[in-house]
Amino acid sequence: MKIGLAYDLRCDYLDQGYSLEQTAEFDSPATIEAIEAGIQAIGLATERIGNLHALLPALAAGRRWDVVFNIAEGLHGLSRESQIPALLEAHQIPCAFSDATVLAVCLHKGLTKRIIRDLGLPTPDFAVIQDLQDLEGVALPFPLFAKPVAEGSSKGITGASLVQDRRELEHVCADLLTRFQQPVLVERFLSGREFTVGIVGTGPRARCLGAMEVLLLENAEQGVYSLDNKEEYEDRVCYHLVNGPMAEGLARLAVDAWRGLGARDAGRVDIRLDDRGVAHFLEVNPLPGLHPIRSDLSILCRLQGISHGDLIRMIMTSALERVNGRSQPPFTAKVPPAKEDLV
Repeated sequence: MKIGLAYDLRCDYLDQGYSLEQTAEFDSPATIEAIEAGIQAIGLATERIGNLHALLPALAAGRRWDVVFNIAEGLHGLSRESQIPALLEAHQIPCAFSDATVLAVCLHKGLTKRIIRDLGLPTPDFAVIQDLQDLEGVALPFPLFAKPVAEGSSKGITGASLVQDRRELEHVCADLLTRFQQPVLVERFLSGREFTVGIVGTGPRARCLGAMEVLLLENAEQGVYSLDNKEEYEDRVCYHLVNGPMAEGLARLAVDAWRGLGARDAGRVDIRLDDRGVAHFLEVNPLPGLHPIRSDLSILCRLQGISHGDLIRMIMTSALERVNGRSQPPFTAKVPPAKEDLV
C-alpha cells in the first residue's frame, strides 16, 4: 500500500514573494518529515506529492496512490482547501481527512455556523458582511468580534478584532474586506474561557482526544487568540488540559458538531464560554496543523501523553477503516485508551 502526501510548504510560497501572513497556514519540512515517519512506522510506504501544482501533472502522468494523506490548505479562493480532495475524488483516489464538500463548507465560518445553529448547538449570534453596506443591517449588541470568514491560523485576527462600537466595526470590516478580499464574519463576543478540543475518528466512531484551555499570559494581546499570540506562543500562551465535568461538556459539544458537519479522521473544534459559563461552538478545523511541537492538536496530545507518532497512527487508522470497509485497519496501532471523562 502506497500513501501519497499532499501539502503546502511555507518556504515554497515565501520564495515566490508571498508574505508571512499569507503563508501562515502552510507547513514546515519538519511537519512533513514527522508525518512521513509516523506513516512509515506502521509499515506503509510513502511518496511525497507536494501541493496542487505538483499533483496536477502527477495525475496527468498516471501516478496513483492507495490513499493520499492530505493536509494541503490551498492558496486561492473560498474553496481552496477542497481543491485537492476534489481532484482525488474525480480520479477515485481516497484521501485522509474530510472530503471536498466538508472542507469547502467548514472553511466558510458563516456557512458552518448556520449548520451548527440548525443542529441546535449553541454558537454566538453572527452576521456575514459582504460589503460595508451590510453593516446597516447588523443589530448585534456590542462588543463584537470580526474576522475573515474563510481563513485559518488566526489570520486577520488582532487586538483590533474585538470591537466596542459601530465606528470601530466599520473600520475593522473595511480593513479586512480590503486585505483579504473575502467576506467578514461578525459575531457576538463571548467573554468567558476559550478551549480547543481534539477529535479523532469519523461518524459514530469519532471521539474526543482531550480538551485544552487557551490561557493568554500578561504580555499577550488580550482577549483574542491572535496570529501574533500563536506565532509567539511560548512567551504569550499557556495551555492547560481540562478534566472532569467541564471536559465532558466540551467533549459532547465538539463531538456533536464534528459528527453533524460530517468531518472525518481528525481535527479540532474551538469553543468559548459566555458570561454565564455556557459553552458555544466557535469554529472547526478539519485540516488541523500537525507540526510535532507547535500545532495546537500536537500540544493537546502531548499533554495527554499521546505521541505525535500515535496521533498519525490514529488518523491513518480512521482513514483506512473507511477505505477498506473494515472495523480494524491492516496493522495494529498503539492507540491510547479514551479517558473515562471524555466522550
